[in-house]
Amino acid sequence: MDMLQRTREVLADLVAFPTVSSESNLELITYAAELLSDTGASISLSRDETGTKANLFATLGPEGDGGIVLSGHTDVVPVDPEEWTSDPFKLAERGDRLYGRGTCDMKGFIAAAIAMAPRFAAAPLRRPLHFAFTYDEEVGCFGARALVQELERAGIRPAVAIIGEPTSMGVIEGHKGCYEYTTEFTGLEGHGSQPDRGVNAVEYAARYISRMLDLGEEMKARAPSASRFDPPWTTLQVGRIEGGKARNVIAGSCAIEWEMRPISSADATYVKGQLSDYVGSVLLPSMRTVCPHCDIVTRTIGEVEGLQVVEDSEARRIVMELTGAEHAEVVPFGTEAGLFQSAGISSIICGPGSIEQAHKPDEFISIDQLAACLEMLDKLSLKLSDQGADG
Repeated sequence: MDMLQRTREVLADLVAFPTVSSESNLELITYAAELLSDTGASISLSRDETGTKANLFATLGPEGDGGIVLSGHTDVVPVDPEEWTSDPFKLAERGDRLYGRGTCDMKGFIAAAIAMAPRFAAAPLRRPLHFAFTYDEEVGCFGARALVQELERAGIRPAVAIIGEPTSMGVIEGHKGCYEYTTEFTGLEGHGSQPDRGVNAVEYAARYISRMLDLGEEMKARAPSASRFDPPWTTLQVGRIEGGKARNVIAGSCAIEWEMRPISSADATYVKGQLSDYVGSVLLPSMRTVCPHCDIVTRTIGEVEGLQVVEDSEARRIVMELTGAEHAEVVPFGTEAGLFQSAGISSIICGPGSIEQAHKPDEFISIDQLAACLEMLDKLSLKLSDQGADG
């Protein structure tokens, strides 16, 4: 069967699994595991604590260290069907585009990898080829974090990871980290006519946010002169705030959801330290002069490491050779690549589709992009076998 047509068929099946991060991905994982098992791949599944999510790690070729990982996340962001011109969970072809939730982010890459599995299986691979399909990337990269820990415990040591996020098949060698938090303020309710007898959680949240904004300005001055990011500094922003009951009631509780996109671990450590000091030395003492039970607690939703640009990168060399790219770029958005890198695996990002289409109604991937991805994977099968150059 034509490889592009097979990829379309697999993609249609993948899109039909509504793997929104709040839902299970087990049906998709089972489907992928069956297809890869049919090619002779060894299969390992690991579930999360709820038992409703799973990672898939599959291997073709010889056993041992030094393998290459093709990695993709299986979860997708939510949809509002009314904003779509077709069913978001049914692949629709219009012109040279394939529409459906997850087509570019990132089931297109997963479909291409699965479709190519029989060809990899038939090749005389000289290095292991791994498939890593994870859960919950969109809400904190929890699946990939669990996966790299599992690999370390099992003594499995791949050398290279290719993360197939949508880059229009460009080569991405670096991105910022993505740190997400919820900070909760517990004050003391009271009548609005006597604000001095209560502790207004909303007002203390506002002071906390003000300190965050000041730190955001400080980050601009800390930007390295050679930073390639846009913007070139670590950023902070508040995405959501909720608190209070009514305009005439002193707010007894408030919560803010915020994120930081650090360009370095040093920036992240500095910001967290400054906020902690501000809470401990300024906000809490003020709150507790009125009520000793007041509190400020920050919960870490996820801290996903950035992908650091390194001078010597096997992953970059391989993918630039496969794609013919002459240079690699950096991006501001986060991926699972930094987690693989932190486990000692040379990592790079390259996949079909445009990030401009991700997370939007009528998400699509072009057929040309799928074809380009298949060409890269076909060249990889040659490189890893006796038919190619040294792998």
